[in-house]
Order: sequence, then structure tokens, then C-alpha cells
Amino acid sequence: MKPKMEGGTETNGGGSSPMTRRRYSACSFTKDDFFPEESFKSTNNYVEALRQTPARLANRILTRSNLQTELEVKARSANEMKKTLSWWDLMWFGMGAVIGSGIFVLTGKEANEHAGPAVVLSYVIYGLSALLSVFCYTEFAVEIPVAGGSFAYLRVELGDFVAFIAAGNILFEYVIGGAAVARSWTSYFATLCNHKPEDFRIHVHGLAHGYNQLDPIAIGVIIIICIIAVVSIKGSSRLNYIASVVHLFVIFFIIICGFIKADTKNYSPFSPYGPHGIFKASAVLFFAFVGFDAVSTMAEETKNPARDIPIGLVGSMVITTFLYCVLAVTLCLMQPYREIDVDAPFSRAFVAVGWSWAQYVVAAGALKGMTSVLLVGAVGQARYLTHIARTHMMPPWFAKVDLRTGTPINATVVMLVATAAIAFFTDLVILSELLSIATLFIFMLVAIALLVRRYYVSGETSTQNRNKLIFFILLILGSSIATAIYWGVSEKGWIAYCITVPILIISTAGMWFFVPQACTPKHWGVPLVPWLPSASIAINIFLLGSLKKDSFMRFAAWTAFLLLYYFLFGLHASYDTAMASQATKIEDAPYKKIEAGENSTATMTPTGY
Repeated sequence: MKPKMEGGTETNGGGSSPMTRRRYSACSFTKDDFFPEESFKSTNNYVEALRQTPARLANRILTRSNLQTELEVKARSANEMKKTLSWWDLMWFGMGAVIGSGIFVLTGKEANEHAGPAVVLSYVIYGLSALLSVFCYTEFAVEIPVAGGSFAYLRVELGDFVAFIAAGNILFEYVIGGAAVARSWTSYFATLCNHKPEDFRIHVHGLAHGYNQLDPIAIGVIIIICIIAVVSIKGSSRLNYIASVVHLFVIFFIIICGFIKADTKNYSPFSPYGPHGIFKASAVLFFAFVGFDAVSTMAEETKNPARDIPIGLVGSMVITTFLYCVLAVTLCLMQPYREIDVDAPFSRAFVAVGWSWAQYVVAAGALKGMTSVLLVGAVGQARYLTHIARTHMMPPWFAKVDLRTGTPINATVVMLVATAAIAFFTDLVILSELLSIATLFIFMLVAIALLVRRYYVSGETSTQNRNKLIFFILLILGSSIATAIYWGVSEKGWIAYCITVPILIISTAGMWFFVPQACTPKHWGVPLVPWLPSASIAINIFLLGSLKKDSFMRFAAWTAFLLLYYFLFGLHASYDTAMASQATKIEDAPYKKIEAGENSTATMTPTGY
């Protein structure tokens, strides 16, 4: 006798896999497709669920998932994603995800307004920070090879509540990032057509500044990307590979031709805005590194995660950081930083040095790069939403995977519709700062989660060691936040750093010396723990302190919306799902033991569960 799974489908042959394969209607829009949980069956049930909110929150707020659970919830997608990707695919996905509008647009803006030629140092600083985050992501992606990315990692280590807040910001990051790239695509397309970057946008006087330049071309580009992303993951990989190869040829063209027209006089003064300008540019330029985490969401579709993910993620980040630094140097050698165009800097730089024909090559390469970024972003964000919906924190309708294409069509389409709506209205400057704050916040949480993963195992770590771990993590966070605040409010002060920086170092050393590691990675692990995760936490928080107040206000408003959704819907849906899953496991336990050949009488005793 085979046990039934959630939804009434049977397990595969012999019960060897919890995964099922069945057709579903992607166009179904019944209430049960979105809210099938018991709390939403009737108005009385919902009112009772709301009344139990404090108790349910206490139950879920620190509840941690585990690897087996994350693997089991894949069954809620009805069909499996296809394992077709190698390290070569991931390498090109990583470069395709990252090398796009950040380097081709924001480099000019930040060099002109905040850093000058020292913008290369801004890239070095955040290249280091991004590399530290890549290490953390890689260990998790290898050990937890599911489509959920950082949401799954945080759910396993920091619990449902933190994971949900991070999940909302992950989705926000992808929507904002995709919208920013789509608008940049329009700017470079206009340049390619021998127009000014803003010529193809529609100016509406009745709308607020920053939201009054409508961009219909961005919507068209997103629609095309959506079609490609839902057809095939391997097809998306091939298209990304071709686009990225062309893009790299254009980058080498820019570097070689740019150095031919270089003038070292343009590199003086090197740092006109001082250290604050360099770090402020670094915080915004982080937009140029966004996207590599999308590669971690492809672990479920990778043939050999333990080998392919470290090569793909780390390799692509090292190559990307090097190219960014060389491109930044090239741009600032071609033009004085004050004359760099903030909309299409590389194209206009070639016009300024008398090579007008080269602007079309640059614009074509930029379009190729931004197309890759949009495509990889579409693939990654859909897989994030798919796994979040598998936990029912978002409606399970988003978790469905199409049997024919092996892709999450519902999640892909909905995320890209949201991206198109934002891209139609919102200016790039607003988008880039919103994107940076959400991403820095998530990367900080992933670094904290890695420390928890290495130093705490439930049921094994003693209470004393757990308390020491919490104490040292709080010291690392507190000293990092104090350093960032002091940096933001004092331009020339230094005394506070003599207190906060030693506390950061001592607290990290204390964790390394006094708290024994409780978990050793099975396949691939971050080196120099806790030093590298601690440095990642400190750098991400420090860069957060370099952002504008308005960015934090928008971030707070979005987080408040997430909390409202969580308390009204997400909490109750995930609570009901967890309780139903727990009950199913208890019911299935006797049958599993019988199939394993154990005595049926023994399975019915209390100790048999």
C-alpha cells in the first residue's frame, strides 16, 4: 500500500521519490489555486486564524526548516525542473547576469558625481564584498541544491519569519533590477539609432519628477524576454552564451580602443570627492554586481552542484570584477570626469575623442549585455518565487512547473509583469538606490546564516555555546552598525573607529576561539570561517551607511507592506501547510516502515514514530 501525498497524488514507483509528475492547468484561477489552506476555507476560519495570530507567530517565528524538508517541498511544483546545466553554463549565466547596465550606465554617473577617476576603487571595494558574498552563497547552493536560493538558505538557518522578510526583498530586488536594466536598454537603443538617450521616452508633465518619463520600449523588451524564459532553461542558456560572447568582444573593443585614445591628464585629480565619495559610489555601484545570486537558484537544474556551482559562481565573479575595474579606468582616461555623460558614458566618450563611429559598436554591445542581464534575472526571479510559493508563504499557484517546458511559467510571467509596470514609470536613479539597499540587506543576512550554519546544530550545540554564538554575532552586528552610522554622520572624525573596529575584530576572534564549529560542509565550504562571513557582514552594513535617507524610507515602507501581508496571509498559509505536512508524515510513518520490511506491530507502537 502506497501513502498518498499532499493533494492526493501518489508517490513514484516503490516510493523511492516523493516527486510526482502530473499535468495541471496553468490558466486555472480558482480560490484553491491561491489559498487552499484550512484558514481560508471560510470567513469563520479566517477570523479564527487572525485571532490566533500571536500563537501562530510564536510557533513560526523561529521555526527552522532542514535540507530534507526543502527537497521534499519540490513535489508541490507538480513537475521537476530539468537538470541540464554544467559549470560552463553557470559561468556564462554568472557573467550574463552581472555585466550589464551597471557598468554601462552607473559608472559614468558615479564618476561624474561622487568618485571621479577613483571610481575604480569603488569597484574594487564592492568587488571584494561581492566575492565574500559569493563564497557564502556557494556553500549554501552546494549543500542545499534547490531553486529557492537565499530564501531557502535563510529558512533553514534563521527561520521562517526572517526568510519571508528576506524573500520579499529578494523579489523586490529582482523587479527593481529588471526595471532599471530595461530602462537602460532604451537609453542605449536610442544612442544606437543616433538619438539622445532620453528621446524614446514619453514625457508626462502631470506626473511627479522621477516618474514622468514613460518607457514603452522597456515593456516590449521585457515581453520578448518573458517568452524566451518560459520556453526552455537550456535554450535560455544558449542565448545567454551567444549574447555574452558578443558582449565580451565589445568590452575588449572598448578597452583596447579606449586606451588608444587615453590621456593620463584626465586622471588628475584622482579622488576629487575624497573617501566618502568613493564609498558612496561603491554602495550605488553594487547595482553593477547584482544578479550573481540568480545562479544559485539554478542549483536544482545543475547536473553536479558540488563541482559546477563553485566553479561557475566564483569564476564568473572574479572575471567580472577584473573587467569592471579595467573598464572604469578606460572611461576616466578618455574624458575628464566632469564631462562624462551620465546616461550613455562609453558611447559619448568615443564621440568626445573623435571616434563617433565607435559609439554604435558600444551601444550594440551594451544592448547585448543588458539583454543577458534581463534574461538571467527573469530565470532567477521566477525560481525564487517558485520555491517561496512551495512553502505557501506566497500562493502555491506560483509554484507550478510546466510539464512540457520544465519551467515555472506562472512565476515567470507574474514577476515580469511587475517588472514592466515599474520600468514604464520609474527613473534609473531611484531604482538603483532602492536596489542597492535591498541587496546589501540580503547579503548581510546570508553571511549571518552561514555563521549560524557552521556554529549551531539544533539538538547538538550546547546552550552555553549557543549563547556565546548569539553574543558574538550581536557584537559583530553592533560594531558594524556603529561604524556605518559614524561614517554617515561624521566626514572627518576618526575616534569612534578606534572603538568599533577593534570590537569587530575581537568579537570575530572570540567566536573563532571560544565557540566550536558544529557543522562541517560535506562538499564545499567557505574558507577562514568566521573571518570571511564577519567581513562580509561588516562591509555590507558599512555600505548601507553610505546610502541616502530616502532609500531607507522607501525600504521601510516596502518592509511594512511585507509585514502586513505576512500577518494577514503568509503566516496562516505557511502555518497550516506546516501542520498538514507534519500530520502527513505521522500518518505515513507506519507505511514507510512496512515498505522497508519492518514488523507491522512494531510500527504501531509509540516508539515506532
